[in-house]
Amino acid sequence: MGVAHALPEREDMTDDWKRRDDTGNRDAEGYGTDFGDDFGTVQFGDDAVEPVLSFGDDTGPLPHWTEPATGELPSTEDDTDVWGTFQEPSEPTRRPDHITIGTDPTDERRRASRDVTTDFGLDPSRDITGGVPRGRAPQVRRSGPRGTGGSTGRDMPTAVTTGLILLAVFLGAIMWRPAAVMLIVVAVVALAAVEFFSKVTEKGYRPATFAGLLTCIAAPLVAYWVGDEGLPLVLAFGFLATSIGFLGASSVQSGPMPNVAISTMAMTWIGLMGSFAALILRYSVNGGLAHVGTDTLFMIVIGVIANDIGGLFVGASVGKTPLREWVSPNKTIEGAIGGAIATLVALVVVGSQNGTWNSMGEWIALTIVIAVMAPIGDLVESMFKRNLDVKDFGSLIAGHGGVLDRFDGFLFVLPAAYYLMLVMQPWA
Repeated sequence: MGVAHALPEREDMTDDWKRRDDTGNRDAEGYGTDFGDDFGTVQFGDDAVEPVLSFGDDTGPLPHWTEPATGELPSTEDDTDVWGTFQEPSEPTRRPDHITIGTDPTDERRRASRDVTTDFGLDPSRDITGGVPRGRAPQVRRSGPRGTGGSTGRDMPTAVTTGLILLAVFLGAIMWRPAAVMLIVVAVVALAAVEFFSKVTEKGYRPATFAGLLTCIAAPLVAYWVGDEGLPLVLAFGFLATSIGFLGASSVQSGPMPNVAISTMAMTWIGLMGSFAALILRYSVNGGLAHVGTDTLFMIVIGVIANDIGGLFVGASVGKTPLREWVSPNKTIEGAIGGAIATLVALVVVGSQNGTWNSMGEWIALTIVIAVMAPIGDLVESMFKRNLDVKDFGSLIAGHGGVLDRFDGFLFVLPAAYYLMLVMQPWA
């Protein structure tokens, strides 16, 4: 089979495996290996000579691998911690996989190349947290210098013509029957909701549009047929439908929290607050109070229109002190005062021919409600538009923008006027 070859026996076989230099020659002592001038002689554990490698004149001999482990790092004689300045590299910071809304002190707006907006298939140049495209400061729109009678920013002939047509349609519906007015209320609420959901979707959000629209339309209908006790149920079902809908999303990249919040905001702002018009009209379906609802809603409409006109012209003429400049620099305290005066005058004129609101105390009380809540409603809508970086929510009504732009003040006036009606009972 095979022949086993034995290694030749050598007396110094063990010594032959002692460290040799690169020439194969044994060093002078038989220990250590010379690898050249770059390294010098490297000593090993059993070497008796002093080590050559050192960390300076002050260091002692380094421990070698034949010594038992101590679990401690080598130290210098003066107890200087040579590792004290060493820092482990930190793990790279990872952006959270969700959308944040509002101001972020960590400058979350300047995102990495992988942005959650790209996961949505959105325009990565737009930051949906603040509504303003990255790299561009929000612009403050001024339609004209305050106090100089500058332009109001509207096509006034078109705005006036459109306003008169809308008023004529409303008056015709009032004179016909409350159900006709109710159809106008539902149409206004539905169109305003469509404008809102379309605009926020355009700006990068992903609201529950179907559930939101259905809730906004259902709210005034339920208010008209059932009363205010049905509204909490409508909003609860709307929230449940919206939340459950986002449970079907594939990941958190659907942005459940901001988008559910956006959807719920529309249900409350447009659907719930708009339904108070239906609650007011509901009084006109009761036999003995047939004119209470329509009379009250007519007074509200006239008062809000007068407030807008008075505030517009007085503010453009002498307005100098903005209500909230960062929201709307053209809305001034002087304009608000002018609007309040115009509201009172209009209510006195119309109320003298009204069978329900027919006393000075009632006119003053309703004037206060309209003069306070209408500008607030207008400012709130302007705040949302500035956050989204848009001029209007729509363009359906010529000279006025969208439906939501035209009826924003009404949304805040209606609840306050409804409860004022319940307290004062002008029909009594």
